[in-house]
Amino acid sequence: MATIALNADYGYTVAVSVASTLLVTILGFKVGSYRKEAGVPLPAMYADEVEAKKDKKKMIFNCKQRVHQNTLEGFTSFMVSLMIAGARYPVAAPVLGLIWCAGRMAYSFGYTSGDPNKRMYGAFGHIGDLGLLGLNAKMAFDMITA
Repeated sequence: MATIALNADYGYTVAVSVASTLLVTILGFKVGSYRKEAGVPLPAMYADEVEAKKDKKKMIFNCKQRVHQNTLEGFTSFMVSLMIAGARYPVAAPVLGLIWCAGRMAYSFGYTSGDPNKRMYGAFGHIGDLGLLGLNAKMAFDMITA
């Protein structure tokens, strides 16, 4: 039987996983609360494009919805990479995870400002994604060549 021993510092990784889950949840709540204000009834995922061009609230709703959806699209791979990398790199992985979270927040603030092009303010968050991917690749290489 194999055993996995985790350093006490792995708690930082777990803490960032909790923080990132809260972030995704908050983004979802923002969509739900703004849906009513923008007048976009369920089950519609987005306001109609023509309506969104006429009504700024509907356009911002669409942006909030897209931020949440885009974040969810990469959340699973982020979380798996974070948890795996944290097992060997219990300080570097959560730092990269926090960079990802900060990037997602900047992306959200920029995208929902009324100018969707400002979403690029959060592009630095990819440092977190790519860093975690690099740590996972290094772990795989080290395990395979050991």
